[in-house]
Amino acid sequence: MQSDEIVWQVIRHKHCSFMSKIETGIFCRNPYNVTGTCNRSSCPLANSRYATIRDHEGIFYLYMKTAERAHMPSKLWERIKLPRNYEKALEIIDKNLMYWPKFLVHKTKQRLTKMTQMRIRMRKLALKTREKIMTLPRKEIKRESRREEKAEKAAILDKSIEKELLERLEKGVYGDIYNYPVEKYNKLLDDMEKDAVEEEEEEAEIEYVEGYEDLEEEDDMEDFGGLALEQSDADDGTDEDDELTVSINQKRERKDSSVGRKLGKDGPDAKPKKKPRVHVEVERDGTDERLKTVI
Repeated sequence: MQSDEIVWQVIRHKHCSFMSKIETGIFCRNPYNVTGTCNRSSCPLANSRYATIRDHEGIFYLYMKTAERAHMPSKLWERIKLPRNYEKALEIIDKNLMYWPKFLVHKTKQRLTKMTQMRIRMRKLALKTREKIMTLPRKEIKRESRREEKAEKAAILDKSIEKELLERLEKGVYGDIYNYPVEKYNKLLDDMEKDAVEEEEEEAEIEYVEGYEDLEEEDDMEDFGGLALEQSDADDGTDEDDELTVSINQKRERKDSSVGRKLGKDGPDAKPKKKPRVHVEVERDGTDERLKTVI
């Protein structure tokens, strides 16, 4: 059976690996310490009956150690899961630590309160959006700016050289024999071909078609109209007779020429087409006389 006083004397005056001495006091780094300070009542090694609260991945547990399990290191601590509700967690602590020393009960409840407040604050900070401070690499920024300036100057120089060479090429400064980059030459040819294609597309297309049959039908209708006018105005004795006869003769000449062309196409042995005869009746105004003509 261990003696708590002997253990404390050894730890306090000789050596303890969890002891941390700083200017503000002496603290304990043992995770089971309920207060975090190094003293007789708070030391988890020098007390055979001890209780504390620990956090495992956001879940709080009540740890209890008794003297009856001191001979079993694997079962030294008894663990009870605490609910997230603060009041219910306090009820569980009171129920399990009913006959324990008042100091341990008070310190255990105080530790639960502090850890609950810490969990609430962590949740608020996680939900709150905060600005992230980042350092600017000045050396890299300057290096990139210098590279951009050099690249711009090189691009301007290449364009000016290309323009000057093209102008000299057009003027014929180098003559017929010269060394010219193949890629630039092909690019120039492609541009010239594109311009030529665009000009051809802009020009209107002109087509020629044959329309002899349509012309023959129109000539037949014009002859029919000319005969009707000639017969209706034959007795009026006006000066328009001469003009009508001239126009009719011209139309007939055109008709004959078109028929001759068509015969030349079909051949000398081709028979001319027979035209159907048309009976025309012309009625004069103011009289009951009717004239019949056959075309």
